[in-house]
Amino acid sequence: MYAFDIATTDKTALYRELSAALDALTADEPDGIANMANAAALLWQFLPDLNWAGFYRAVKGELVLGPFQGKAACIRIPFGKGVCGTAAATEATQIVADVHAFPGHIACDADSRSELVVPIVQQGTLLGVLDLDSPIPDRFDAGDAAGCEALMAILAPRLG
Repeated sequence: MYAFDIATTDKTALYRELSAALDALTADEPDGIANMANAAALLWQFLPDLNWAGFYRAVKGELVLGPFQGKAACIRIPFGKGVCGTAAATEATQIVADVHAFPGHIACDADSRSELVVPIVQQGTLLGVLDLDSPIPDRFDAGDAAGCEALMAILAPRLG
């Protein structure tokens, strides 16, 4: 059993502690789905103001729903569509302050107002994306993006 005591309001310290926890959770586990599931649970538990935290896997040119925490979600997203598809197509992190202003936004949860999507790339291959949604407009910033990019750098080689 894993028990983490992550209680800080300092964003840099929060992501440093999340990185240590994610490393401990995934270090010896070879199954990528299990590692994504634990990563989603960790983020859901310790990042404030989320209404969805999870993964979409890159499968044959589209994103397919992976492990997550939150309401039921869209199952398949084409590359280039919505925030997740844009992150996948460009392999660039997307910080969206207001999802309703994002061209082509896919509304899987009407309560979502802002979104952070981080591509997961290993040795030049897109494996998927981390998707975080919040009911609060402008919830995510560059600190969240950098912290989540560091987390995905830990996770990527552990996705099998």
